[in-house]
Order: sequence, then C-alpha cells, then structure tokens
Amino acid sequence: MSASAPPNWQLLESTEQRRFHRKVTLLSAAGTFLDGYDLAVIAVALPVLTKQWHLSPGLTAPLAASAVVGMLIGALVVGRLTDRLGRKAMYLIDLVGFVVFAVLTAAAQDVWQLMIFRFLLGLALGADYPISATLLAEYAPAAHRGAMMCRMGAAWFAGSAVAYLVGAALTPLGGLGWRLMLLLGAVFALLVIWLRRAVPESPRWLRAQGRADDVEQVMSYLGGEAAGSTTAPAPELSSGRTGNSTGAHPWRLLFSRPVLRWTVFCCSFWAVYTTAYYGITIYTPTLLNSLTSNAQQASIGSAVVGVVGLLGSGIGILLVDRIGRRPLIIVAFAGLTLSLAVLALTGSSSLAVVAVLLAIGVMCANGGPGILDFLYPTELLPTEVRATGSGLATAVSRVGGILGIVLFPDLVKAWGIAHALWLFVACGAAGTVICLLMAPETKGQTLEDLNARLLPGYRPDQS
Repeated sequence: MSASAPPNWQLLESTEQRRFHRKVTLLSAAGTFLDGYDLAVIAVALPVLTKQWHLSPGLTAPLAASAVVGMLIGALVVGRLTDRLGRKAMYLIDLVGFVVFAVLTAAAQDVWQLMIFRFLLGLALGADYPISATLLAEYAPAAHRGAMMCRMGAAWFAGSAVAYLVGAALTPLGGLGWRLMLLLGAVFALLVIWLRRAVPESPRWLRAQGRADDVEQVMSYLGGEAAGSTTAPAPELSSGRTGNSTGAHPWRLLFSRPVLRWTVFCCSFWAVYTTAYYGITIYTPTLLNSLTSNAQQASIGSAVVGVVGLLGSGIGILLVDRIGRRPLIIVAFAGLTLSLAVLALTGSSSLAVVAVLLAIGVMCANGGPGILDFLYPTELLPTEVRATGSGLATAVSRVGGILGIVLFPDLVKAWGIAHALWLFVACGAAGTVICLLMAPETKGQTLEDLNARLLPGYRPDQS
C-alpha cells in the first residue's frame, strides 16, 4: 500500500475473499441474472405469442430485438451517468425500471404495446451492464477479480437457463403462461432492490473524484465489516464533487491513445460474439420447434441448450484466473466457430443433433467471450471512463445483437437454416482473429498496475 493510500485500502486487494467481496459479487450478479432472464424469456414466449396473436415474421424479429435496441441506448447514456454521478446511485435506480417495465410487458394487450414496453425494459437492462460490472471490478482484488467478474457473467446465463426452464413449465398454459414468464422478472427485481441498498459507493471512484473524506468513511465501514464488528447499513456520503474531476471529455479519452486500442478491442470482440450468440439463443426455441411437432420437446431442448451453456460459464470461471484471459477467449471463440461450422455443413434435421451442436456452441461462447465481455472493459479502461467505456462496448455489442436477431430470419427464408448459420460461423472466426491479434493477458494484476502497464503515457487530463 502506498503512503498516500487511505486507511484499510489493502482490503480491496486482500488475497482472501472477504464478506463484502462476496456480497458485492452476489448483488452485481443478481442484476446480471435479471438481464439474462428478461432477454431470454422473450425467446421462449415467441412461439406462443406467434400463435396467439398470429404474428408475421415481419413482427417477430422487431419484437425480439426491441429490448436489445433499448439496451443500446441505456448502456450509452447510463454508462456516462455512472462515471459522473457514481456507481451506487445508478446501481439502485436502474432496478426500478426492471420492476415497472417487466410488469407492463406482462400486461401488454397487443404486439405494439409489448414491443414498446420491451424497449423501455431494455433501457434498464442496458444500464445495468456498465453499472454492475464497474462497481464489482472496483471492489474485486486482483487475485480473484477474474472469477468474481466471470461469476457475474455466468449469472446472465443462469438467468437465461431459468427463463428456458420456466418457459418449459409454463408453455402449456398458453396465453397465461407467457404473461407469468414476463411477470417473474419483476418479482426477482424487487428482491434485488432490497438487498442492493447495503452496498456502499466504490472507493476507487470516490478517490478519482478527490473525495478523500468519503473514501476514508467507506474504507472504515469495510474494515468493520471485514472484522465482523458492524452490521450497520452502508454509510450515507456527502453529495461531494461529481463528474470527471480531470475536466477532460470522456469520449475524447476513450478515442485517444493509448486508450483507443482497448476501446476498439472491447467493442469489436463483444460485437461479433453478441451477433452470433443473440442470433442463436433468441431463435433456439423457434429453430427446434421447426424440427418437431411437439412444442414440449422443443422447450425441453431449449432448456438443455441453456443449462449446458451455463456449464460452459462455470468452466470459464474455474479457468480464468488459472490459465488466464487470453488463451480462454481464443479457444472459446475457436470452439464456437467449429461447432457452428459442423452444424452448417451437416444441415441436420434431427432435433437431438441440432440441440447438441447448439449446446456445444453456446457452451464455448459462454465459457469465453460471454463472461470476459464484462471483465475485459473494466480491466483495460481507466477509472475516469470505466463505466462510460463499458457502456460504449455494451452499446456496440447490442448493434451486433440486433443484426443477429433481425438478419437471421431473413437469411433463413432466403437461404435455409444451414446456409444462414454461416453468418454466425463468420462472427466466430472474426472473434478468434481479433483476440489472437489484440487480446492482452491481465490476470493477477491490480487495476492500477494494469493501467500503468497497458496505458503508457496516459493522462486523464489529456486533450
């Protein structure tokens, strides 16, 4: 610990995971769980909605993409606000949107209402990505940051898997079933709001704002928690100074050297991953439904894909702080590419074969880029623009997601499923090349050490 570091600062880099590390990980992961649930549940509901409301292909794609469009805007706007106003305030506010708009989607009376409410829900979903990822990264010690952040990423897949399991259970209820699926997202969010109130502001953000007294107050609170001598709620801080204390514009920082390289890397690998992943997972139930007349079998197959994908994220968590980020993401992208290429080449019409190959592809995706998309931006970008940059990478990735969702049905109609899958094979191959050329190794280093090594000459006040 340097002489200028506040009291108890070493707690942030403790080699053992302390109580507050576990608490912040759990509560950040809870938001990501909600993201995964609310995004995946529409995939399960689409076949039921298509029959009930007689939706044409021209409406199903915009409906599936509406929340993703909202995420693009929410991530951009709220990422910047999180750097200006602080992590804690936005950490709670965005969950209110989860509750309100999840309830409204469940009550929608036609496809246009549902589309609008899903878009508004997407604003809150997109907001949580930079908020939760940034707050958790700034609390996580270097020795465990990879696993802690990847647990947060894995929670997305857990939420997705739960959505598929809930869908398998509620699909037989028809019109009532899809409403209950959507309403459950609000129930989960209410619980998380109550629990998140106990998380204090990020001391790294406070320090970057020059709020030394507040840093000391938070670190004293964490010191008491670590010693087991306090059960008090998180401290109420003075309003203090907010915003970028350096005076430099955050977008200029993100697109200036040496930060530019990592901005490009985070945006590009996340975008190609999301194009493939969203295109596959959103339409997995629809794709499997086209191979069987038994809707229950298709729902079970979709649930299997989700559960195997969750297993992949678990493997990634075990490996990220052992073998490192770079080999993990390269091998995972290569595995995604290979499994989809086999599916495209064989053109199988067997429900079991298609489900297995999709599950392998999703397992690889989830075990690499699907968990490192939260980790890499928070490790590579400096504190002053960490949430803004994470929000930008999230937004760019949503562009990829929208392309995957909107283009895939048209490609299937024009070329057939087997040929349409080559779009996602190309995305996997592009991700492999990007990571071979650009992915750095970051394991075991503090955020401050990473900034010093990977951002030579960086000055937050540079113009």
